[in-house]
Amino acid sequence: MRFIRSLLLMFYFVVYTVPYAIACFIAFPFMRADKRYWMAAGWCKSTIVVLRHLIGIRYTIQGMENLPNGPAVLLSKHQSAWETLAFPALMPRPLCYVFKRELLYVPFFGWALGLLKMVHIDRKQGRDAFVSVTRQGRARMDEGAWVIMFPEGTRTRVGTQGKYKTGGARFAVATGAPVVPIAHNAGHVWPRNSFIKYPGIVTVSIGTPIETAGRTPEEVNALVEQWIEAEMRRIDPRAYGAPNTSPGRADAASASR
Repeated sequence: MRFIRSLLLMFYFVVYTVPYAIACFIAFPFMRADKRYWMAAGWCKSTIVVLRHLIGIRYTIQGMENLPNGPAVLLSKHQSAWETLAFPALMPRPLCYVFKRELLYVPFFGWALGLLKMVHIDRKQGRDAFVSVTRQGRARMDEGAWVIMFPEGTRTRVGTQGKYKTGGARFAVATGAPVVPIAHNAGHVWPRNSFIKYPGIVTVSIGTPIETAGRTPEEVNALVEQWIEAEMRRIDPRAYGAPNTSPGRADAASASR
């Protein structure tokens, strides 16, 4: 049954994404940048609903009150594709992903991405690439968006920890924006490189902002890693072979869907 449901989900992606992308191509030239984003995020919201009813994937959010009313850099745990498509549907502000320029050439997905105000990095620029990312990201935050990155770079398996790279922390320090760490356990329902999707509840935990003023990128990155990994062991202790004794917010507000 899980295979059939996962196959139907793949069918949904093929049948729904292409016409949705075409509709975006037609409408985007006549829309403001912010309207373009929310139209694209509509695909994410639709997919969250499909995942809930077709696969049985639900979610709960803790710490929404920690999101600042101003510029911010979101640094999140990366376990699956779920968070990539879910965050635009769940966050109250537009999110600006940092992605490789090569993705712009992916049919439909990349083309639609190119019409949105995201931050793309051209690794061929070498040292100038980071300067370009900082300039683009600062402009997006000035327009009201939040920049989001995955410091581990690639998706990690449940119960494991990747190497936290300093790129997100460097960007936050360079722009002076606070960092908001995010932990989640989406790898249980949408495992890395797995065709089969599983029913369950994804717990998303949003930490308090980490100020970057007066701190080095290494210090900020260490604080982000410390909070996320401690929080992972709180929200998903069995995956790490430990009892639920890690520090966390006992009184965190939550919302379930």
